[in-house]
Amino acid sequence: MLTISERGTAMPASPIRKLVPFAEAAKKKGTKVYHLNIGQPDIETPAEIMDAVKNTDMKVLEYSHSAGNESYRRKLVEYYKRVGIDVTHDQIMITAGGSEAILFGFFSCLNPGDEVIIPEPFYANYNGFACTAGVNVVPITSYIETGFALPPIEDFEKVITSKTKAIVVCNPNNPTGYLYSREEMEALKNICLKHNLYLFSDEAYREFCYDGEYISAMQLEGLEEHVVLMDTISKRYSACGARIGALVTKNKAVYDTAMKFAQARLSPPGLAQILGEAAVDLPESYFDAPKAEYLHRRDTLIKRLNAMPGVFCPTPGGAFYAIARLPIDDADKFCQWLLESFSHNNQTVMLAPATGFYGTPGLGKNEVRLAYVLNADAINAAMDCLEKALKQYPGIVK
Repeated sequence: MLTISERGTAMPASPIRKLVPFAEAAKKKGTKVYHLNIGQPDIETPAEIMDAVKNTDMKVLEYSHSAGNESYRRKLVEYYKRVGIDVTHDQIMITAGGSEAILFGFFSCLNPGDEVIIPEPFYANYNGFACTAGVNVVPITSYIETGFALPPIEDFEKVITSKTKAIVVCNPNNPTGYLYSREEMEALKNICLKHNLYLFSDEAYREFCYDGEYISAMQLEGLEEHVVLMDTISKRYSACGARIGALVTKNKAVYDTAMKFAQARLSPPGLAQILGEAAVDLPESYFDAPKAEYLHRRDTLIKRLNAMPGVFCPTPGGAFYAIARLPIDDADKFCQWLLESFSHNNQTVMLAPATGFYGTPGLGKNEVRLAYVLNADAINAAMDCLEKALKQYPGIVK
């Protein structure tokens, strides 16, 4: 009898996408679904970078260098300099989205059985990447009451073992929207130096900081050899389908090791690198409009949520996500019920149950993640649906 691999069996389903069949069924019934479950912005991809691909005069779509086109990497040096990160083109590796950067980082720095500490709730796919690499995730819980601030360093110290090799952070954070302070980043630096740990830093949302200062792990003096930066243009330029990211590190041994994995997959997407290179030439003022728009959407969402009886949602400092606590018995059941059994004016809302963003079993049962990637009118309509749903759901907790 044919069997599935243990790795395949252990691979977790995406909490963001696992309810897609129910959403598709709702749409087939004629129900409009507001997608707040996934970070797919409705802001248009800049025409200038789309035109760069349309107007290319290449005759053959060739392999690029395994690290990515040198012209693009040299362009990114300019971009990183603008955001306060000093690197050279040979410290930048272009990847197939931020996902491949994370995988290359895990493959290059960690052995099967090693442990990585991640503050939870965390980006759900870290679990999948860890499973692929044979790495064990050790969660450290942050709490909605504190807005999901970094847990005390003492909590990290308690779980560090001989197998601990790295800490993973996302700043600004997905799924919470929390923006780590300089003091919190310095605390992470100190513990990484003390215990000789890598610091994997996912900085996909750096352009979207609203209530504080953006601090990159690459800016932490003395930690240069420890930092592996994972990046992507997906959210920055609303270009999720381009699948272009970057692994950035000053640790030459890590870079050279990652290059072997990059060579094995040959090269990153060619046309998308043209798009990414053109994006660097956008004026810095480009981000003013989308940042203001996301801020308006955030404020709209948070105001509506906190006005609902029994709902609490801290104000995110960055990115375009929020986690809300709802008066419900089970987030997974509730999110499925919204799609299967509920509609308001022939509309409903798709949310991501927060259980999939926690590594500790049992946490997130009454929480959901919302992505404020739709315009304010759509957000208000989605909140109308949620408000009505919370009055009808049979599993409401008083």
